[in-house]
Amino acid sequence: MRTVSQHLAECLKLVAPLPPLEVMLPDATGCVVAEDVRSPINLPVADLAGCDGYAVAARDTVGAATDSPVVLSVIDEIRAGSMDATAIVPGTAVRIASGAPLPSGADAVLALEHTNMGVETVDIYSEAFAGMNVRACGQDVAAGDIIVHEGERVGARQIALVAGVGRNRLSVHPHPRVVVVSIGDELVEPGQPATPGAVYDANGHALAAAVADAGAMTFRVAAVPDEHRRLRETIEDQLVRADLIITTGGLSYSAGDTVKEVLAPLGTIRFDEIAMFPGKQMGVGTVGEGTPIFCLPGDPVAAQVAYEMFVRPALRHMGAWNELYRTTIEAKVDKAWQSPVGKREFVRVRVTGSPREGYRAEVIDNPQNLHLSTLARANALAVVPENVTQVNVGDKLFCLALD
Repeated sequence: MRTVSQHLAECLKLVAPLPPLEVMLPDATGCVVAEDVRSPINLPVADLAGCDGYAVAARDTVGAATDSPVVLSVIDEIRAGSMDATAIVPGTAVRIASGAPLPSGADAVLALEHTNMGVETVDIYSEAFAGMNVRACGQDVAAGDIIVHEGERVGARQIALVAGVGRNRLSVHPHPRVVVVSIGDELVEPGQPATPGAVYDANGHALAAAVADAGAMTFRVAAVPDEHRRLRETIEDQLVRADLIITTGGLSYSAGDTVKEVLAPLGTIRFDEIAMFPGKQMGVGTVGEGTPIFCLPGDPVAAQVAYEMFVRPALRHMGAWNELYRTTIEAKVDKAWQSPVGKREFVRVRVTGSPREGYRAEVIDNPQNLHLSTLARANALAVVPENVTQVNVGDKLFCLALD
């Protein structure tokens, strides 16, 4: 029997950050940058108006006040995006829109509210100073500056900056492509009529959602029956698009459970009993030309716990994330129970509280009951160490925050 730590180490050993790939900006969202990104230009590329108003030479506004305005001739109007060369001479001003390039000779922009908004001439009611309401060339970013660092995750803010300096591609570690395969004769697709002995495929949908939530691309295969040829063909067909394959079900010792027999000739996979609850039999290895495969239990609660412990950290490692694991919170439990001997137990709880007042963990139902309803209500997994067999009310346990 392997420990949870040993099985996790084996899962992480089989995967590595995916090789860098240059992608268009929309495809970079959520990925981790593979190399420092430098700006090819100054941002702004020229001195720009910081507000709607009048571009002026500050020296022409000396002495301007509400009761004794300085009058300047308005010689032009510049809108944002204008490419026409414009220059002011002493005693003149240019009507300018926010974001428009400053005309030659101007060093300030007076906001409209400090003028009479004149068309041919304008009354200036306030002195300007050099640089007023001007976004100077390179003030935001200088050409050659690193704007996104290697290892940084690409989100909307990073996309805005990269697009703002004119780049349309990034070198990133791409999203892992993950194939999810549910196995079992009893499985039917949600939406189909319920019949005696049928079980709706909760695992396929839940694992696909969990994989997507971890930032990977999901390909969910319709449930495969416990039939050697169908399962083998399904696995072989999916290798072309998979960076990782997850199977769920088919791992017990009954005659209908085929995973071990089917996978044995397809690669190198180790199956072990893991010292944890929920969960027992699991497999990890490679198929085809070295595609990692993780085999999870068929029970939906056990499958989700196994995903959190083993698959999610591996996916984040493949995506080159720095943080692989969930946040942990120490919380006092509100119930007492007996924990399995020699196993690390993961109990569905709902954690409430704050750092100041402390955290409380409401144990949802009997920990031995693997009910989907309790999993849906939980926002954390309380972890009972292998050497603890009795948990008492008020005991503090570390909880993996799921939300």
